[in-house]
Amino acid sequence: MSVSNDLPLVSIITPSFNQGRFITDTIESVLSQNYPKLEYLVMDGGSTDETLDILRSYGNRLTWRSGPDGGQADAVNAGFRLAQGEILGWLNSDDTYLPGAVEAAVTHLTTHQNTAMVYGDAYYIDERNRVIGIYPTEDFDQHRLAKACFICQPAAFFRRSAIEAIGGLDTRLQYCMDYELWIRLARRFLIDRIPYVLASSRQYPQTKTWSQRDRLFEELCAVTQRSFGYTSRHWRMWHAYARLKGFSWPLARTVLYPARTVLPERLFFGIRRRLPLWINRLIFWDMRAWKKRI
Repeated sequence: MSVSNDLPLVSIITPSFNQGRFITDTIESVLSQNYPKLEYLVMDGGSTDETLDILRSYGNRLTWRSGPDGGQADAVNAGFRLAQGEILGWLNSDDTYLPGAVEAAVTHLTTHQNTAMVYGDAYYIDERNRVIGIYPTEDFDQHRLAKACFICQPAAFFRRSAIEAIGGLDTRLQYCMDYELWIRLARRFLIDRIPYVLASSRQYPQTKTWSQRDRLFEELCAVTQRSFGYTSRHWRMWHAYARLKGFSWPLARTVLYPARTVLPERLFFGIRRRLPLWINRLIFWDMRAWKKRI
Protein backbone atom coordinates (compact mmCIF):
# COMPACT_ATOMS: atom_id res chain seq x y z
CA MET A 1 0.00 0.00 0.00
CA SER A 2 1.27 3.47 -0.88
CA VAL A 3 2.16 5.70 2.06
CA SER A 4 0.13 8.51 0.46
CA ASN A 5 -3.02 6.41 0.81
CA ASP A 6 -2.74 6.72 4.56
CA LEU A 7 -2.53 10.51 4.48
CA PRO A 8 -5.61 12.71 4.95
CA LEU A 9 -6.96 14.64 1.98
CA VAL A 10 -6.36 18.39 2.33
CA SER A 11 -8.71 20.86 0.64
CA ILE A 12 -7.60 24.45 0.03
CA ILE A 13 -10.26 27.08 -0.68
CA THR A 14 -9.48 30.36 -2.47
CA PRO A 15 -12.20 33.04 -2.66
CA SER A 16 -11.59 35.34 -5.60
CA PHE A 17 -12.93 38.47 -7.24
CA ASN A 18 -10.99 40.43 -9.87
CA GLN A 19 -7.56 39.45 -8.55
CA GLY A 20 -6.09 38.50 -11.90
CA ARG A 21 -2.80 40.23 -11.23
CA PHE A 22 -2.08 38.10 -8.15
CA ILE A 23 -4.04 34.88 -8.47
CA THR A 24 -1.41 33.07 -10.54
CA ASP A 25 1.07 33.43 -7.66
CA THR A 26 -1.59 32.14 -5.28
CA ILE A 27 -2.46 29.13 -7.45
CA GLU A 28 1.17 28.21 -8.07
CA SER A 29 1.94 28.35 -4.35
CA VAL A 30 -0.80 25.76 -3.76
CA LEU A 31 -0.16 23.45 -6.70
CA SER A 32 3.59 23.39 -6.02
CA GLN A 33 3.12 22.01 -2.49
CA ASN A 34 4.93 18.72 -1.94
CA TYR A 35 1.88 17.09 -0.35
CA PRO A 36 0.44 14.23 -2.45
CA LYS A 37 -3.26 14.37 -1.48
CA LEU A 38 -4.38 17.90 -2.21
CA GLU A 39 -7.69 19.24 -3.51
CA TYR A 40 -7.84 22.86 -4.65
CA LEU A 41 -11.04 24.84 -5.14
CA VAL A 42 -11.32 28.46 -6.31
CA MET A 43 -14.64 30.16 -5.56
CA ASP A 44 -14.85 33.17 -7.86
CA GLY A 45 -17.47 35.88 -7.35
CA GLY A 46 -17.96 36.63 -11.06
CA SER A 47 -14.67 38.29 -11.97
CA THR A 48 -14.58 40.54 -15.05
CA ASP A 49 -10.79 40.79 -15.35
CA GLU A 50 -8.40 38.07 -16.57
CA THR A 51 -9.11 35.77 -13.61
CA LEU A 52 -11.37 33.33 -15.47
CA ASP A 53 -8.90 32.92 -18.34
CA ILE A 54 -6.21 32.13 -15.79
CA LEU A 55 -8.42 29.56 -14.06
CA ARG A 56 -9.26 27.89 -17.36
CA SER A 57 -5.58 27.59 -18.20
CA TYR A 58 -5.06 25.17 -15.30
CA GLY A 59 -7.46 22.59 -16.70
CA ASN A 60 -8.25 19.82 -14.23
CA ARG A 61 -5.43 20.74 -11.85
CA LEU A 62 -7.98 22.67 -9.81
CA THR A 63 -11.75 23.01 -9.45
CA TRP A 64 -13.41 26.39 -9.81
CA ARG A 65 -16.82 28.00 -9.77
CA SER A 66 -17.71 31.53 -10.88
CA GLY A 67 -20.85 33.51 -10.17
CA PRO A 68 -22.38 36.03 -7.77
CA ASP A 69 -21.94 35.31 -4.08
CA GLY A 70 -22.70 36.92 -0.75
CA GLY A 71 -19.16 38.14 -0.15
CA GLN A 72 -15.88 36.63 0.95
CA ALA A 73 -17.19 34.67 3.93
CA ASP A 74 -20.04 33.25 1.87
CA ALA A 75 -17.62 32.16 -0.86
CA VAL A 76 -15.32 30.43 1.63
CA ASN A 77 -18.25 28.64 3.27
CA ALA A 78 -19.43 27.45 -0.15
CA GLY A 79 -15.94 26.09 -0.78
CA PHE A 80 -15.95 24.29 2.56
CA ARG A 81 -19.24 22.61 1.61
CA LEU A 82 -17.88 21.45 -1.76
CA ALA A 83 -14.55 20.29 -0.38
CA GLN A 84 -13.91 16.62 0.32
CA GLY A 85 -10.87 17.02 2.55
CA GLU A 86 -10.54 16.06 6.18
CA ILE A 87 -8.23 19.06 6.69
CA LEU A 88 -9.11 22.50 5.29
CA GLY A 89 -7.16 25.61 4.45
CA TRP A 90 -8.29 29.03 3.23
CA LEU A 91 -5.97 31.09 1.06
CA ASN A 92 -7.10 34.44 -0.33
CA SER A 93 -6.41 35.17 -3.99
CA ASP A 94 -3.55 37.58 -3.29
CA ASP A 95 -1.79 35.57 -0.56
CA THR A 96 0.63 32.65 -0.98
CA TYR A 97 1.85 29.53 0.77
CA LEU A 98 5.51 28.89 1.38
CA PRO A 99 6.97 25.56 0.20
CA GLY A 100 6.15 22.73 2.59
CA ALA A 101 3.33 24.60 4.36
CA VAL A 102 0.65 21.95 3.85
CA GLU A 103 2.96 19.09 4.82
CA ALA A 104 4.01 20.87 8.03
CA ALA A 105 0.39 21.48 9.04
CA VAL A 106 -0.70 17.92 8.27
CA THR A 107 2.25 16.43 10.14
CA HIS A 108 1.25 18.26 13.29
CA LEU A 109 -2.46 17.51 13.00
CA THR A 110 -1.90 13.81 12.35
CA THR A 111 0.42 13.49 15.35
CA HIS A 112 -1.81 15.58 17.64
CA GLN A 113 -5.24 14.07 17.23
CA ASN A 114 -6.85 16.33 19.85
CA THR A 115 -5.75 19.49 18.02
CA ALA A 116 -8.43 20.99 15.75
CA MET A 117 -6.44 23.86 14.27
CA VAL A 118 -2.79 24.60 13.66
CA TYR A 119 -1.10 27.82 12.58
CA GLY A 120 2.40 29.00 11.85
CA ASP A 121 4.25 32.24 11.26
CA ALA A 122 3.84 34.43 8.18
CA TYR A 123 5.50 37.20 6.21
CA TYR A 124 4.02 40.43 4.94
CA ILE A 125 4.78 40.89 1.24
CA ASP A 126 4.14 43.76 -1.17
CA GLU A 127 2.79 43.81 -4.71
CA ARG A 128 6.16 42.65 -6.05
CA ASN A 129 6.42 39.69 -3.64
CA ARG A 130 9.07 41.44 -1.56
CA VAL A 131 9.03 40.68 2.16
CA ILE A 132 8.21 43.91 3.99
CA GLY A 133 7.58 42.58 7.48
CA ILE A 134 6.77 39.66 9.73
CA TYR A 135 3.28 39.04 11.07
CA PRO A 136 3.25 39.42 14.89
CA THR A 137 2.40 35.78 15.56
CA GLU A 138 2.28 34.58 19.17
CA ASP A 139 1.92 31.23 20.92
CA PHE A 140 -1.71 30.39 21.40
CA ASP A 141 -3.41 31.89 24.45
CA GLN A 142 -7.19 31.98 24.55
CA HIS A 143 -7.30 34.93 26.96
CA ARG A 144 -4.81 36.88 24.87
CA LEU A 145 -7.08 36.39 21.85
CA ALA A 146 -9.47 38.96 23.33
CA LYS A 147 -6.77 41.62 23.04
CA ALA A 148 -4.92 40.77 19.81
CA CYS A 149 -5.26 38.80 16.60
CA PHE A 150 -1.96 36.94 16.59
CA ILE A 151 -2.95 34.28 14.03
CA CYS A 152 -2.29 35.11 10.38
CA GLN A 153 -5.24 33.77 8.40
CA PRO A 154 -3.39 32.14 5.45
CA ALA A 155 -1.06 30.38 7.90
CA ALA A 156 -3.92 28.43 9.53
CA PHE A 157 -5.26 24.94 8.80
CA PHE A 158 -8.16 23.21 10.56
CA ARG A 159 -10.13 20.00 10.70
CA ARG A 160 -13.34 19.84 8.71
CA SER A 161 -15.12 18.38 11.75
CA ALA A 162 -14.33 21.50 13.80
CA ILE A 163 -15.51 23.90 11.08
CA GLU A 164 -18.75 21.96 10.67
CA ALA A 165 -19.29 21.90 14.44
CA ILE A 166 -19.24 25.69 14.73
CA GLY A 167 -21.04 26.43 11.45
CA GLY A 168 -18.24 27.96 9.39
CA LEU A 169 -17.62 31.67 8.89
CA ASP A 170 -20.06 34.35 10.00
CA THR A 171 -21.35 35.73 6.68
CA ARG A 172 -22.46 38.97 8.33
CA LEU A 173 -18.82 40.00 8.66
CA GLN A 174 -16.85 41.72 5.91
CA TYR A 175 -13.42 42.30 7.47
CA CYS A 176 -12.56 40.18 10.50
CA MET A 177 -14.39 36.92 9.80
CA ASP A 178 -11.14 35.02 10.34
CA TYR A 179 -10.54 36.52 13.80
CA GLU A 180 -14.11 35.78 14.83
CA LEU A 181 -13.66 32.20 13.60
CA TRP A 182 -10.56 31.75 15.77
CA ILE A 183 -12.53 32.98 18.79
CA ARG A 184 -15.32 30.43 18.28
CA LEU A 185 -12.92 27.59 17.51
CA ALA A 186 -10.89 28.35 20.64
CA ARG A 187 -13.94 28.00 22.86
CA ARG A 188 -14.45 24.37 21.89
CA PHE A 189 -11.20 23.00 20.50
CA LEU A 190 -7.44 22.90 20.96
CA ILE A 191 -5.36 25.21 18.77
CA ASP A 192 -1.58 24.86 18.36
CA ARG A 193 1.18 26.98 16.90
CA ILE A 194 4.01 25.31 14.97
CA PRO A 195 7.49 26.84 14.52
CA TYR A 196 7.43 27.27 10.75
CA VAL A 197 6.75 30.15 8.39
CA LEU A 198 3.79 28.85 6.38
CA ALA A 199 2.44 31.75 4.33
CA SER A 200 2.77 35.29 3.03
CA SER A 201 0.03 37.87 3.48
CA ARG A 202 0.02 40.53 0.78
CA GLN A 203 -0.22 44.16 1.90
CA TYR A 204 -1.03 46.94 -0.56
CA PRO A 205 -3.28 50.03 -0.53
CA GLN A 206 -6.14 48.49 -2.52
CA THR A 207 -6.96 45.72 -0.03
CA LYS A 208 -10.15 46.30 1.93
CA THR A 209 -8.39 45.69 5.24
CA TRP A 210 -5.91 48.45 4.38
CA SER A 211 -8.10 50.98 2.57
CA GLN A 212 -11.07 50.67 4.95
CA ARG A 213 -9.30 50.47 8.29
CA ASP A 214 -11.92 52.50 10.15
CA ARG A 215 -14.64 50.02 9.14
CA LEU A 216 -12.37 47.08 9.91
CA PHE A 217 -11.73 48.18 13.48
CA GLU A 218 -15.34 49.22 13.99
CA GLU A 219 -16.38 45.68 13.06
CA LEU A 220 -13.58 44.17 15.12
CA CYS A 221 -14.60 46.12 18.22
CA ALA A 222 -18.19 44.95 17.73
CA VAL A 223 -17.00 41.33 17.45
CA THR A 224 -14.97 41.49 20.65
CA GLN A 225 -17.78 43.24 22.51
CA ARG A 226 -20.20 40.52 21.42
CA SER A 227 -17.75 37.68 22.06
CA PHE A 228 -16.16 38.76 25.34
CA GLY A 229 -18.51 41.39 26.75
CA TYR A 230 -15.91 44.14 26.41
CA THR A 231 -13.43 45.63 23.93
CA SER A 232 -9.80 45.79 25.00
CA ARG A 233 -7.81 49.00 25.15
CA HIS A 234 -5.57 47.61 22.42
CA TRP A 235 -8.44 47.44 19.91
CA ARG A 236 -9.88 50.80 20.96
CA MET A 237 -6.49 52.36 20.34
CA TRP A 238 -6.27 50.99 16.80
CA HIS A 239 -9.84 52.04 16.08
CA ALA A 240 -8.92 55.56 17.12
CA TYR A 241 -5.83 55.56 14.91
CA ALA A 242 -7.95 54.37 11.99
CA ARG A 243 -10.09 57.49 12.27
CA LEU A 244 -7.11 59.79 11.87
CA LYS A 245 -6.94 61.28 8.37
CA GLY A 246 -3.66 60.56 6.67
CA PHE A 247 -2.56 57.97 9.22
CA SER A 248 0.17 55.77 7.73
CA TRP A 249 -0.82 52.11 7.80
CA PRO A 250 2.56 51.04 6.44
CA LEU A 251 3.97 52.74 9.55
CA ALA A 252 1.46 50.93 11.73
CA ARG A 253 2.31 47.57 10.21
CA THR A 254 6.07 47.94 10.37
CA VAL A 255 6.61 50.09 13.47
CA LEU A 256 3.65 50.71 15.77
CA TYR A 257 2.18 47.22 15.98
CA PRO A 258 5.53 45.50 16.60
CA ALA A 259 6.37 48.22 19.13
CA ARG A 260 3.13 47.51 20.98
CA THR A 261 4.06 43.86 21.29
CA VAL A 262 7.56 44.43 22.72
CA LEU A 263 7.41 47.69 24.68
CA PRO A 264 6.21 47.80 28.28
CA GLU A 265 2.56 48.80 28.36
CA ARG A 266 3.21 51.84 30.55
CA LEU A 267 5.77 53.19 28.11
CA PHE A 268 3.73 52.50 24.99
CA PHE A 269 0.56 54.04 26.30
CA GLY A 270 2.46 57.12 27.42
CA ILE A 271 1.67 58.45 23.95
CA ARG A 272 -1.82 59.34 25.19
CA ARG A 273 -0.37 62.53 26.68
CA ARG A 274 0.47 63.63 23.14
CA LEU A 275 -2.85 62.69 21.54
CA PRO A 276 -5.93 64.90 21.13
CA LEU A 277 -8.55 64.59 23.87
CA TRP A 278 -11.16 62.94 21.64
CA ILE A 279 -8.76 60.12 20.76
CA ASN A 280 -7.91 59.55 24.40
CA ARG A 281 -11.59 59.33 25.23
CA LEU A 282 -12.03 56.64 22.59
CA ILE A 283 -9.05 54.65 23.80
CA PHE A 284 -9.34 55.02 27.53
CA TRP A 285 -13.08 55.16 28.18
CA ASP A 286 -14.35 52.99 31.03
CA MET A 287 -10.79 52.26 32.16
CA ARG A 288 -11.85 50.99 35.56
CA ALA A 289 -14.11 48.38 33.98
CA TRP A 290 -11.35 47.36 31.59
CA LYS A 291 -8.88 46.85 34.45
CA LYS A 292 -11.36 44.68 36.32
CA ARG A 293 -11.70 42.37 33.32
CA ILE A 294 -7.98 41.69 33.02
